[in-house]
Amino acid sequence: MSSSAVPASFANLTYEKKNAIAYVTVNRPKVLNALNMATMEELRTVFHGIKADDSVRVVIFTGAGEKAFIAGADVNELAKHNAVEGKAYTHKGQSVLNLIENLGKPVIACINGFALGGGCELAMACTMRLASDNAKLGQPEVHLGIIPGYGGTQRLPRLVGKGIAMQLVLAGEMITAAEAHRIGLVNEVVPQPELIARAEAIAHKIIANAPLAVQYAMEAVNRGMEMTLQEGLYLEATLFGVCCATEDKTEGTKAFLEKRAPNFKGK
Repeated sequence: MSSSAVPASFANLTYEKKNAIAYVTVNRPKVLNALNMATMEELRTVFHGIKADDSVRVVIFTGAGEKAFIAGADVNELAKHNAVEGKAYTHKGQSVLNLIENLGKPVIACINGFALGGGCELAMACTMRLASDNAKLGQPEVHLGIIPGYGGTQRLPRLVGKGIAMQLVLAGEMITAAEAHRIGLVNEVVPQPELIARAEAIAHKIIANAPLAVQYAMEAVNRGMEMTLQEGLYLEATLFGVCCATEDKTEGTKAFLEKRAPNFKGK
């Protein structure tokens, strides 16, 4: 499907595509890119479009300005919710994050400042996380009398372990980029001016590889995390077998034996 799957413009986001990379930027710098439901619905729309656009291979996801990736949810909206509305609100948000996590294409979060609450949760739903040296991350929801609702209680312990996740969620403390790297919450810390360039460098390495192999590898990791080891190994073997039936596997092995660069087509 063509890039026409993505609307031309958004109220709360910017979208750009070049060299097989889609750039998605939350663009509400006056409120530190806080997430209201309108922004979440625009994220749903843009990521559905990206999923359907075969010319996009990798997504770079960030926030506008130098102060914040996403500083959290829009507290004005949160304050009005009753129990039923709050449950519906979190289900909606979780479905957007699930779309990002299982997009079939890597999404690189570029954390350029505050990534708090829903912002930290959005980053955790991405395939990998790069942080600028001034980034601050945290799940401060307990300060508002609530708990993380966009997957923070589930993805955080899977990334950093139960004990550290408990400390971050229960104390609601912000941590530095260096600490986030130490505990495994972010992959790398880079100087802020180099953040997007570093993400692009990783993206180009991914783009050089077979699209279906990248997709199936992500699927094996994401699904396997929820399985026993034996179930995960079975899934891996099945997806390995599917890869063996692709034109890209034939091209990849042939190119290796002929000592040349492969020409992958995603078939």
